[in-house]
Amino acid sequence: MKKLLTSIALIASMAGFAGLASAAEEGSALEHAVEHAAKSGHYPILKPKEIDWSFGGPFGTYDKGQLQRGLKIYKEVCSACHSMKLVSFRTLEELGYSEEQVKAFAGEYEVQDGPNADGEMYTRKAVPSDYFPSPFPNKEAAAAANNGAAPPDFSLIAKARGVTRGFPQFVFDIFTQYQQGGPDYIHALLTGYQEPPEGVTVAEGTHFNPYFMSAAALAMAPPLSDGQVTYDDGTPETLDQYSQDVAAFLMWTAEPHLEERKRMGFMVMVFLAIFTALIYLTKKSVYANKEH
Repeated sequence: MKKLLTSIALIASMAGFAGLASAAEEGSALEHAVEHAAKSGHYPILKPKEIDWSFGGPFGTYDKGQLQRGLKIYKEVCSACHSMKLVSFRTLEELGYSEEQVKAFAGEYEVQDGPNADGEMYTRKAVPSDYFPSPFPNKEAAAAANNGAAPPDFSLIAKARGVTRGFPQFVFDIFTQYQQGGPDYIHALLTGYQEPPEGVTVAEGTHFNPYFMSAAALAMAPPLSDGQVTYDDGTPETLDQYSQDVAAFLMWTAEPHLEERKRMGFMVMVFLAIFTALIYLTKKSVYANKEH
């Protein structure tokens, strides 16, 4: 019995040492990556990992349930700082909401309108034809409320952000139709906040994130955490799930017609294949009895 307990303790200690060694290696690798990025000026420090998105590939489609969850995260968390001025409320019907639900959703917001008969601007409840309002009256006010860094608009953020993939990955992307760089980056950024490695200091008021594409740290504090947003469909309420859902939603806001584009592209490729075959057969028939 004593030998058995001794063996178990030995195995546990070896596993613990192995875990510490692995963590040390990862920490050392991160320190080297930070040092390299600081010298070269090339960011992000770490490349985002690829997520298996439902809309990925030539036949990908949006998961409406995921998009609805992403909308909820934007409304409850992101909309406090980030605008979405190019997205109208009526487009939310594409996520599976009814016209009445969209009207009720829009009515929860107020937008500025006018001028009225007296030449003055006024506020009113939003209607489906309105666009998501900005939480700040102007860019200067947004910067003043966020340590001098105005939060970017989220309408096209999933297309505007994305880490450049080097050789040979970009060659394979032609065939795999990889276009998920933006969502991959958003997910990595939201889940990548951590304490800076030993010897690395960040400016006061900023937060270390090795996936940030402009520097080693950014002004935005971690916006999401486990259990922050309540889901009604039983989906796990974790940081990783939140990040995937809001990233997918922002991909939809940036390219709402992605599914139609992919269907059209597939039909075009089928047409070109048939057209090429017909040309070949025509050429073979015309020159079949001619001497070469």
